[in-house]
Amino acid sequence: GYRAEMDNPAMLILLPPMLRNRKDILFGNMPEIYDFHNKIFLHSLENCLGAPERVGCCFLDRREDFQMYEKYCQNKPRSESLWRQCSESSFFQECQRKLEHKLGLDSYLLKPVQRLTKYQLLLKELLKYSTSCDGVQELQEALVAMLDLLKSVNDSMHQISITGYDGDLSELGKVLMQGSFSVWTGHRKGPTKMKDLARFKPMQRHLFLYEKALVFCKKREEHGDGYDKTSSYSFKHFLK
Repeated sequence: GYRAEMDNPAMLILLPPMLRNRKDILFGNMPEIYDFHNKIFLHSLENCLGAPERVGCCFLDRREDFQMYEKYCQNKPRSESLWRQCSESSFFQECQRKLEHKLGLDSYLLKPVQRLTKYQLLLKELLKYSTSCDGVQELQEALVAMLDLLKSVNDSMHQISITGYDGDLSELGKVLMQGSFSVWTGHRKGPTKMKDLARFKPMQRHLFLYEKALVFCKKREEHGDGYDKTSSYSFKHFLK
């Protein structure tokens, strides 16, 4: 209702110049997510209508495919920025009028992110009623897989805000975990004993543990307000 209309010659006059050829930024890989659900995952779930405890296997069989949500979420800040610049455009208003939607496009662009958090809730609910039947172990494993996916997406969302790193972060492998730590630096005179460190003031650093390296950053204060509020991480140090 929106994406296809961006290629409609009759609608071109309403399309803001900054939106032209930027479908992939506004919608990310939503078509890929849609095709996966429509052609593959929905059919797997429908095969479980008579035995809902088999749903766990559907998630486990397609565990790798769900990584496409990570790509969608990483693009979301760019998509939101573009939407904010063009949201009042008559192009979007006309599309919304044709579709008779009460909600604007931004509500629908949020759906994949919301769906990602709902999977684990669905699996928890299924587990609650599947205490002693076949498929319980697979449901439990599927729940763990979806919680891991949520964590992985969250970690990667922090990673895209790293600035000042001279290189390609993707070469360091996957982000295994990230978080805030107190960091002390040893002085060059020689090895520093632990009891001596207590005299020095710790620095607050945000650490990213990759498969191949540990990256130290300084978290910059959030700036902007409302939707524009963002944190960034200035690269400081690197350990293999």
